Amino acid sequence: MPIDGRDPDGGDWQKEFPQIDQILKRLKGPSGVKFPGAAMIVIVMAVLWLASGVYIVKPAEVGVVKRFGAMNRTVGPGPHWHAPYPFEVVLKPNIAQVRRLEIGFRTIDPGPPARYRMAPKESHMLTGDENIVNVQFIVQYKVKDAADFLFQVYEVEEAVKFAAEAAMREIVGKNRIDEALTTGKQKIKEGTKDLMQAILDNYHTGVSIEQVELQDVQPPEAVIAAFKDVASAREDKSRTVNEAEGYHNDLIPKAKGEAAKMLNEAMAYREEKINYATGDADRFVRRLDEYRKAKDVTRRRLYLETMQEILPDIDKVLIDPDVSGNLLPYLPLMETGKGGAK
Repeated sequence: MPIDGRDPDGGDWQKEFPQIDQILKRLKGPSGVKFPGAAMIVIVMAVLWLASGVYIVKPAEVGVVKRFGAMNRTVGPGPHWHAPYPFEVVLKPNIAQVRRLEIGFRTIDPGPPARYRMAPKESHMLTGDENIVNVQFIVQYKVKDAADFLFQVYEVEEAVKFAAEAAMREIVGKNRIDEALTTGKQKIKEGTKDLMQAILDNYHTGVSIEQVELQDVQPPEAVIAAFKDVASAREDKSRTVNEAEGYHNDLIPKAKGEAAKMLNEAMAYREEKINYATGDADRFVRRLDEYRKAKDVTRRRLYLETMQEILPDIDKVLIDPDVSGNLLPYLPLMETGKGGAK
């Protein structure tokens, strides 16, 4: 069927719109040489297309190059080049970033004051003694294998979330409610972290669990008041035990100090008495020797020394024997001793 060059309005559209051969003729010079601008455009476009493959990987990133949609290689920090799109595409996950995942609650507004929304389906868990507790915790993780992180699991964050719930439920299920509420929290955190890492490694998620932090562990709302009373009683018990231990630690050293003091005093008293006895014995022996040499002189000296020690401490009344028969021997009775010897 021949093509009619006229449009419905009666015009000739072939005249109004130039054909391809006419455009090519315009690009040629008078001698038939092609216009150099077209080649330059093609060259510039080719250079720009090749330059689009230049990329830079930051120090905290790892470059993962995909070739036709499949992982081809990984590169470290610095400038690199890959075959431009659509042949190769580069992904650059941050392996230094600590990612945070909230289980059992969601932060609505960090505040202050902070506002949260509870997620009971995630937080309700069963303990080993068949009690229900609400466990709200945070998981912090980083990328340790960029290739596994990007290609092995479709939704890594969902996988980490499910692994965290499963691990926490298993660990809580191995502990009694008293341990979950009080002394067993550290053991629960460490057990959950280890079990999570094992689960995620088994699925090759390329994730490293950095920390598991318990935000709140509470019994169900219907019995929370009773549990608070129990916890308060435990605190009172702990406080009483601590006070008793403090009293014990304060009293025992004092008692030991007093015992040591008494022992030292007794030892000193013993040494003193021994020394006194030894001195008295030596003195007695020396006096005995002197007495044997001059009995009368020694006896007189001992008598005088004894009177010298005794008489100063007693009241004395001296009465002339010549007149003692005519006077009262002691008058007045209460006044004679106040002035000393008379």
